[in-house]
Amino acid sequence: MSAETAHRDADLARDFLDRLDAVERRLVRLADQPRPSGLTEPDPKTGERWDAGQVWAHLAEFPSYWLAQARLVVASRSSDPVPFGRVKSDPGRLAAIERWRTEPASVLLVRVRAGIAQSRAFLAALDRPDWAARGEHSTLGIMDLRQIVDEFVVGHLEEHATQLEQLGQPR
Repeated sequence: MSAETAHRDADLARDFLDRLDAVERRLVRLADQPRPSGLTEPDPKTGERWDAGQVWAHLAEFPSYWLAQARLVVASRSSDPVPFGRVKSDPGRLAAIERWRTEPASVLLVRVRAGIAQSRAFLAALDRPDWAARGEHSTLGIMDLRQIVDEFVVGHLEEHATQLEQLGQPR
């Protein structure tokens, strides 16, 4: 591996780690605020709208799930993309959101922060072959590890932090 390639890999991990730090600060701040009322903007694909409790429940549920899926993709070491993931209608996803939606944000934040910490450790340990790993999602198709981490972990946390921030703003 060239020094330039190693530097790019380190920069990619550093970018994700910096984004995790920033979104964690946002979520800590949001958990300290009163739970906002109202519903999120409709999901562009499903039209689904959530209250703040559902958003927090999902935040508590998904990081560990998607991190396990990313680990599966990395561990496959196959030249072919490994099947991974779930869809929005997954019963386990929906059950967790329903089960935890009435929990206080401060309680759910503990789970969110644990998922962020696990994500940090995962990202810090990746090497060049790991970043080349590819998975195949049933609806999004073939994705490399960078896309998986962005779509399902880091970008996903950012997306839901933005939803909570928007719920807290007057319309």
